[in-house]
Amino acid sequence: MTDLFSDIVRRCKRGDRKAQESVYNLLAGKMFAVCLRYCANYEEARDVLHDGFITVFTKIGQFHNVGSFEGWVRRIFVNHALELYRNKAKLTVVDGIDDNDRHFAAPEEDDEWGAYQLTEAELLAMVDELPQQYKIVFNLYVIDGLSHKEIGEKLGIAEGTSRSNLLRARSILQKQINDKVNSVSYKKQCK
Repeated sequence: MTDLFSDIVRRCKRGDRKAQESVYNLLAGKMFAVCLRYCANYEEARDVLHDGFITVFTKIGQFHNVGSFEGWVRRIFVNHALELYRNKAKLTVVDGIDDNDRHFAAPEEDDEWGAYQLTEAELLAMVDELPQQYKIVFNLYVIDGLSHKEIGEKLGIAEGTSRSNLLRARSILQKQINDKVNSVSYKKQCK
């Protein structure tokens, strides 16, 4: 842990409001981005951000300076977002999708996609448009690197449900990407 966080955490454990404000100012932007990845909308993300920081400050005594403080904080926010989701709805099983779920299918030939490059912002916007159950599983698996077993445990669902939801998310994203590429290719042909 960096000296900056070490001192701030020590002061937070003593209830120092200025130190808490420093933690908030240093991490609020990053944690809000995490909340947005898992929540259905801006308002939910804002609520999770608020609740997450309350938890951080009430449980900061449980942080024992082992590992990254920011990582410890991030886990709190992800868990709050997942708890909100679990309380709202259960994930549904999507049947009939291949079990080979580690990679997106890329086109065989480069010219199938043309010269168009999908930006990170465009891809993240597509992920954000996924139905919430697919978005959560996609983020946990692809971005956070959890296994289907871990996702199942966190969300209270079967591993197969996690796999099915990831595959459905990938299928939707693949269609959105293809639609985007085809739209760009069509516009180029019309010029």
